[in-house]
Amino acid sequence: MKKVKLTELLIFIFSTELIGVLSGIIAGNSFSLYPQFEKPPLSPPAWVFPLAWAVLYALMGASAYIVYYSDKENRKQNMILYFLQLAVNFLWSILFFRFHLIGISALVIFILLILVIKMAVQFGKSNKSAGYINIPYILWLVFALYLNIGILIIN
Repeated sequence: MKKVKLTELLIFIFSTELIGVLSGIIAGNSFSLYPQFEKPPLSPPAWVFPLAWAVLYALMGASAYIVYYSDKENRKQNMILYFLQLAVNFLWSILFFRFHLIGISALVIFILLILVIKMAVQFGKSNKSAGYINIPYILWLVFALYLNIGILIIN
């Protein structure tokens, strides 16, 4: 990848952020439900989640932009994997908060974690930076899986 195309980068980031916002809207008022749960140790306050996800969605969008413009040969398979994990990500909060399917949402976040690891590895083959950018996402998903399973067990 040679020169950053700022408009295209912002489109990738904005569209990814929009997916997160839409998922949150469909999920409903998670801020009122989250405090009602008994939570495992290390559970952050509710306000941490939107901040963390905003950063993670921006990183996702940036990594997708990087591989989209740096690896035309693998563009299609990279974008399929990217949108697949984004779709699974979209579903999690809806299952957890709107439908209260805590057990199913734990399975979904586990699947999401596997998909994101695969995506990071695949992106890394196309562009090392694009792979590394997803490490915070992977770490957050491990933490989110811990929280999801903890809430399932405790409640």
